[in-house]
Amino acid sequence: MDGMSIISWIILGGIAGWIASKFTGNDARMGVGLNILVGIIGAFLGGWIVSLFGVRGVSGFNIWSLLVAILGAVILLLLINAVFGNRRQGTPNV
Repeated sequence: MDGMSIISWIILGGIAGWIASKFTGNDARMGVGLNILVGIIGAFLGGWIVSLFGVRGVSGFNIWSLLVAILGAVILLLLINAVFGNRRQGTPNV
C-alpha cells in the first residue's frame, strides 16, 4: 500500500470514484460506498496500467496518485458500462 493508511485509501478512493462517475455518467446511481470501492480498485488498475509504461503508480496521498486512481476508475466504469450496459435508473430523459 506504499505507506498510505486505510483512511488515505478511503479518501483517495472516494474522490477518484466520484470524479470518474461524473466522467462516465454513473454518478446518479452510485453512492459514497460504491465511489470509494471503484476509486480504490481504480487506483490499483491505474497503477498497473501506468507501470506498463515504466511510471510509478500510486505513490502516496498526492495529486499524481489521484490522477492515476481517476484513470483506473474511469477505465473500470467504462468496462462495467460496456459489459452491463449504461442502464439508467429513474425516469428517462426526454
